[in-house]
Amino acid sequence: MRTPTPLLDSIDSPSTLRRMDKHALPQVCDELRCFLLESVASTGGHLSSNLGTVELAVALHYVFHTPNDRLVWDVGHQTYPHKILTGRREAMQGLRMKDGISGFPRRDESPYDAFGTAHSSTSISAALGMAAAFKQLNSTQRAVAIIGDGAMTAGMAFEALNNAKDTGANLLVILNDNEMSISPPVGALNNYLAKLLSSRFYSAVRKGGEKVLGIAPGMLELARSFEEHMKGMLIPGTLFEEFGFNYIGPIDGHDIEVLVSTLSNVRDLEGPQFLHVVTKKGKGYSPAEADPILYHGVAKFDPKVGILSKPSSKTTYTQIFGDWLCDMAAQDKRLVAITPAMREGSGMVRFSREYPERYYDVGIAEQHALTFAAGLACEGIKPVVAIYSTFLQRAYDQLIHDVVLQNLPVVLAIDRAGLVGADGATHAGSFDLSYLRCLPNTVVMTPSDENECRQMLFTAFNLNQPVAVRYPRGSGPGVVMEKNMANIPLGKAELQRKGKRIAILAFGSMLSPSLAAGEELDASVVNMRFVKPIDENMVQHMAETHELIVTVEENVVMGGAGSAVAESLAKLGLCPQLLQLGLPDTFIEHGEPAELLKDAGLDSMGITKSIRERIPESLSQRIAV
Repeated sequence: MRTPTPLLDSIDSPSTLRRMDKHALPQVCDELRCFLLESVASTGGHLSSNLGTVELAVALHYVFHTPNDRLVWDVGHQTYPHKILTGRREAMQGLRMKDGISGFPRRDESPYDAFGTAHSSTSISAALGMAAAFKQLNSTQRAVAIIGDGAMTAGMAFEALNNAKDTGANLLVILNDNEMSISPPVGALNNYLAKLLSSRFYSAVRKGGEKVLGIAPGMLELARSFEEHMKGMLIPGTLFEEFGFNYIGPIDGHDIEVLVSTLSNVRDLEGPQFLHVVTKKGKGYSPAEADPILYHGVAKFDPKVGILSKPSSKTTYTQIFGDWLCDMAAQDKRLVAITPAMREGSGMVRFSREYPERYYDVGIAEQHALTFAAGLACEGIKPVVAIYSTFLQRAYDQLIHDVVLQNLPVVLAIDRAGLVGADGATHAGSFDLSYLRCLPNTVVMTPSDENECRQMLFTAFNLNQPVAVRYPRGSGPGVVMEKNMANIPLGKAELQRKGKRIAILAFGSMLSPSLAAGEELDASVVNMRFVKPIDENMVQHMAETHELIVTVEENVVMGGAGSAVAESLAKLGLCPQLLQLGLPDTFIEHGEPAELLKDAGLDSMGITKSIRERIPESLSQRIAV
């Protein structure tokens, strides 16, 4: 039997794909899935979600005239097949690496990336805006939003659905129903969507019934009336039809022939269209099909062997939080824990199993998470909201208006603070110190090591006000953990190293490199611990006994912890030399965290270099001596 001629290598753009006979598309999908598996196994990245969208990506680019027609992928961690088909096949070897391509759509990376994404539930709004623009410009271009069932739980998706009919725009929304978000999906909507396959039978019966009843118009009228009553219970499209969409589906998202024919029919329909596609995460790779959560985001691995679980030699901050949560729950029955669909990422699996009645996964709904926590706090419950720094940004109004303004005792356990590496600027926690420290009634803590993180979480829980404890991704310096927990004095810093002339005030993760720089420069080093309230006594003492004050933080310099020190110095009427080190006024792209910190001058050598460049000449001479 003759081996088919490879096709994927010949596809340098969707226009090449569109020139192929549709009977060749199954082979393209097979080759694309194999390439995808080998590629991600060699670089790391998101796997199971991308294996599930192979046929969908091929069909979309085959039917729609991209990039003239716009494809907007929600979240974007399922767009590797899209990237491979749009001229970036060779670039996949540098996926999520420094100077390589992003793991998410980027407008500045390719004209086929119609909208930059990485956070959930934005696709329908963006695609609707594009569709409305096309209508205003009298353009025949089409806009398509591809959104997963997990992302459909967020309020923003429904805000866009609610607005679509009023615009009169030609929008196609594709629900990629794979029955899974990153964490297991929750909520009434997900339970509703889980029943969708049953409607295939209903649709078949409905079509057959119309033919029979059409002979007797009166009977057909009666049947339609009965249908309207019954379809609310049976037909999944009713919900979306109430928003003014023409619902189609569900269809098999791995049947390329069905996808192409359906999309070809839908493309030219007028008004809002809603196509329901059922896919399977991890499709075509049995280990990923069996455990799509494990294979959601992977490091390098051998696809012939699969992912082998290797115990980490260091405890991560996420694990520290998860263990503290369980220990604290055993001590205080008022504690409840809330996550916006990030149980695994936030280290809450153990808690969800040991305290299921005190565990709330609210779905991809950060705004609801904060106000829900506020309501709990009003009634004497002590909520702990586990949330990534970058996702907390989405609930800023609720934090201010519903939690802080009412001075409610809600603990924010903020993971992924600072740079996060391969996920890049969209997931970096670069701004939280700036947007938290300006809020009244709020305490902001920055643990410098594992044990301090545990003690700060304990302290935060015991304070009767809003408190944020922000910690980085990954492991700390390796400090031995104390099982017992004790309160840290509010707003008190610690002098870690006594030196001369230079005082380095370090916040959180920056203590370790600051201590190394302090040794090199014989500088005093302070673990500031609190961004708010700032330890003004320590700031004053350092300013009065040192010639140069240096602040170091893994947050943007603008408005950050260094700004808090500068404000304290101004308040105290002190004017020492001041150097503020932190993340620059730009978005930092993807790469290895250590490499990115080095580029930002936030490793020990970079801190030392910046200080040497800034110190007055007379002070420099004395240090050299």
